[in-house]
Amino acid sequence: MLLTATMTHLIKMGRLTVIDSVGKTEVFEGAAGPTVTVRLHESNLRWKLALNPQLYLGEAYMDGLLTVEDASLYDLLDLLCLNLAANDWHPLVKLLTRMDQAFRRLYQFNPVKQAAANAALHYDLSSDLYGLFLDSDRQYSCAYFERGDEDLETAQLAKKRHIAAKLLLQPGMKVLDIGSGWGGMALYLARKWGAEVTGITLSREQLEFSQSRARKEGLDGRVSFHLRDYREQTGSFDRIVSVGMFEHVGVDHYGQYFGKLTELLKDDGVALLHTIGRADGPSVTDPWIRKYIFPGGYCPALSEILPHTEKARLATTDVEVLRLHYAQTLRHWRRRFMANRKKAAGLYDERFCRMWEYYMAASEISFRRLDSVVFQIQMAKQVDVVPQTRSYIEKAEQQKVRDSEQAENRAA
Repeated sequence: MLLTATMTHLIKMGRLTVIDSVGKTEVFEGAAGPTVTVRLHESNLRWKLALNPQLYLGEAYMDGLLTVEDASLYDLLDLLCLNLAANDWHPLVKLLTRMDQAFRRLYQFNPVKQAAANAALHYDLSSDLYGLFLDSDRQYSCAYFERGDEDLETAQLAKKRHIAAKLLLQPGMKVLDIGSGWGGMALYLARKWGAEVTGITLSREQLEFSQSRARKEGLDGRVSFHLRDYREQTGSFDRIVSVGMFEHVGVDHYGQYFGKLTELLKDDGVALLHTIGRADGPSVTDPWIRKYIFPGGYCPALSEILPHTEKARLATTDVEVLRLHYAQTLRHWRRRFMANRKKAAGLYDERFCRMWEYYMAASEISFRRLDSVVFQIQMAKQVDVVPQTRSYIEKAEQQKVRDSEQAENRAA
């Protein structure tokens, strides 16, 4: 009865048909919209899905206890989130979510050792896995679709160029890349913009991959990578960039994070933070994502970030909100992953593949239907180190495109 009440409350558009483990069929229908049928293969799934759908829907799909009969997993999640965007969960589900929010600071408690352990769970998976769906530069963050119809390689290059332009880079500048991943951003800034880059990561797999890339490109004299927490970094830098790492900091540590940026950034320096965020205010990490994908992770609202930049005496000099760019990025990743599913199963197993299919589909839909966005926040200690208007960004991007075209012509 509880699942019936939950779905009756939620479904106001489209049609969801649920076939339970004994063959009983229920249809929940609203205005014209998508049509999806699911089958439950375990009797206790009914109350689990009714009380905590955010956790148990993903678990049931991973374990093969819930199957989609006449559509795809993406279609099911799209139908649910289409209704969530216009309606909401049943009041009982909302009450349990509010109770979960009471513990969010505990979930995001990330001292140095715990931060390293959390990073290892996700980023120390086989490097071959990420090669199945990322672009050739291993950019594991939101791409930048200037037109909207670019391929993934072009959009990821545009993302790096867009960020570099906001950093107002000059040859010889010392740059710190916090959360350097597989090294693509750091190597790009050194290769194309003449920077001297220090990259830090908590993943041993990423560290070894990045160091190997730097050696192969002959850039190991201008780019160095280290296994290091941001709180352990020392030195002084002209520029600081962080892409896709802030989601792992945790709200309890925002003061530490921005205090460290202030300590490391030169007086005339510029910092750029690129992070997933939420457009509708503070909340809590989805429990399934927290348990299986990003333990300790949280995507903040802008209202949770800016008070800490102010306390750290960092002037916010520019904020750009990227909305559907990550949805497009995730669609590319999901299609590549599904095309290489057999290879992924060879690395792990089918349950792992279902887990990652759910992760990518749910993440894409959160950007299309719900409140997920990406913030690019530019900061400086002095307000006059950045031009008064944003025209310098496009000018720098266009100049770099022309430089690349000229270099290609000379090489030809």
